[in-house]
Amino acid sequence: MSDLATLAESVTVDPLVEHPQDYHVFHKFLDRCREIPALTTAVCWPLSEVALGGALEAAGAGLIQPILVGDGAEMRRLASRMGVSIAGLPVLEAATEAAAAQASVDLCRSGKAQAMMKGSLHTDELMRVAMARDTGLRTSKRISHVFVMDTPAYDRTLLITDAAINIEPELEDKVHIVQNAIDLAHALGIPEPKVALLSAVETVNPKIASTLDAAALCKMADRKQIVGAVLDGPLAFDTAVSEKAAEIKGLKSPVAGKADILVVPDLESGNMLAKQLEYLGGAQLAGIVLGARVPVILTSRADSAATRLTSCAVAALLEQAQKAAQNQS
Repeated sequence: MSDLATLAESVTVDPLVEHPQDYHVFHKFLDRCREIPALTTAVCWPLSEVALGGALEAAGAGLIQPILVGDGAEMRRLASRMGVSIAGLPVLEAATEAAAAQASVDLCRSGKAQAMMKGSLHTDELMRVAMARDTGLRTSKRISHVFVMDTPAYDRTLLITDAAINIEPELEDKVHIVQNAIDLAHALGIPEPKVALLSAVETVNPKIASTLDAAALCKMADRKQIVGAVLDGPLAFDTAVSEKAAEIKGLKSPVAGKADILVVPDLESGNMLAKQLEYLGGAQLAGIVLGARVPVILTSRADSAATRLTSCAVAALLEQAQKAAQNQS
């Protein structure tokens, strides 16, 4: 037997991460939403079976009250082909994807919608309008994206940020990205999330920019410039999610092996990490955009029904938490 085979055998017998039997996260969010009102949601350009079907599923589950924005006649023809009805649902006419994006943003700006949900248009088309400085949904916060994950390979909710919006965030951007994710974690019922600032190594290396950013973010948390969580980094992925890996490396950390939030160096690494966990690790992903005036629900053509419903549930829980915070202030 080769050395490689011996190593593979030992890892198989003694894995670094314990595997729960099944999915164990998403159903908790759906259960909590039974106690709160449905979220009035502008559904932008739902002109595919997945997009329209996802909105109707979420409405049927009591998660959202959809306002369908797009070509009404085409939506009715699509509904007929699908064997469903959109009679009784409000439809806001928009002739093009760009017009639908602006109309959806306007609904949110006016307060007529509490959230926005992507239909079958491209994400870039929607987010370009949403992120417009004067006419979009910007706030003082940096807009960022979080994947909320349910995976049999990890025994807690796992948030990955940012894997969809900020391509190469600078340190100032990462402050917002981290705080946005912490605020979402609070809304999801994690009172003091453990935040792992990921890099390739656990030591600060001037030649690896992500290790410098991680060290700075930790010190900013010490100085209360980032609040509501425990931060540590730089951490490699294995030590972030495996106490055994951290022990083997002699690493003592309040976050190692128990991370709730993984902050990635850039969009490329984050997107690859999330997709690897999905396609090779069996994870389910829900996606939401944070830092805007309202939650923005991003769905994909490949999303499962559970993912689409949970993305809406996450938005509803976030909106509820934000409203409670406003009432207390």
